Amino acid sequence: MRQKTALVLSGGGARGIAHIGVIEELEKRGYEITSIAGTSMGSLVGGIYALGMMGQFKEWICKLDKRSVFGLVDFALSKQGLIKGDKVFRTMKTFIPDTKIEQLPIPFTAVAVDLIQKEEVLFRKGSLYDAIRASVAIPSVFTPVKTGKRLLVDGGVMNNIPVNHVQRTEGDLVVAVNVNAEIPVSKPAVTKEEGARRGKVYQERISEFRHYLAIESRRHTDNSESRGSHEEKMGYFSLLTRTIDLMTMHMADLSLKFHEPDILINVSRDSCHVYDFYKAEEMLESGREAAVSALDAYRKFMS
Repeated sequence: MRQKTALVLSGGGARGIAHIGVIEELEKRGYEITSIAGTSMGSLVGGIYALGMMGQFKEWICKLDKRSVFGLVDFALSKQGLIKGDKVFRTMKTFIPDTKIEQLPIPFTAVAVDLIQKEEVLFRKGSLYDAIRASVAIPSVFTPVKTGKRLLVDGGVMNNIPVNHVQRTEGDLVVAVNVNAEIPVSKPAVTKEEGARRGKVYQERISEFRHYLAIESRRHTDNSESRGSHEEKMGYFSLLTRTIDLMTMHMADLSLKFHEPDILINVSRDSCHVYDFYKAEEMLESGREAAVSALDAYRKFMS
């Protein structure tokens, strides 16, 4: 008999790609995922899996080191966020259709936060894409989602590992995946040639990103601003996102003390930066290795 599993997936930007490797290892070992709750990137991966479209998503995200990735960045440069995020979801809808959460074959919960009411918002019905878009709205990066009197942002602001919101079934195990763990990084081995190729790709992508950012910044700011001003803003943006990352990590640690899962799978917060989506294949393997280690330890403990 397959072990029923309530799966909880944390946010963490590009590190959340590791969730795919975790899910593949759970399936390989015969675990049956009977419900999912996710925050931010965890809601994206979890929602796509609940829809049954993980294969298509994995194939797409592993190609994000191509030049076309920058065509997915729709700059907003408003006071509420740098990126709108609409292009990414429009692109995904061309190969992964939207659906109602209540019609998914696996019960799913996406977590966001309402800044007006200062409370968590749980999406268990309605548009899957709308729920994910609200859950991934990292403050200062993606523009928030306005719905009625609500102003919704990334669920990680209050609950980055929503163990307390996953739906339970009798006899299940709660498996939580934390991709912001403060543990030493363990990177999958790659060949020397592959490592060199990825390093070159990284430098090209970073240069391109800065180029596009500079162009869009000049379009939306006073022409009298100097080049040094733009570089200063990039530093401020980096500082802000790292601060948010650190805040969510410590809040997640606190949450886990009150809502302890049966199995906790940890991926180092140093495995990659929040926006290193070019490392998709590497993060997949990091997730798989972390799952192997945690599941083996659990089986040994239970035997």
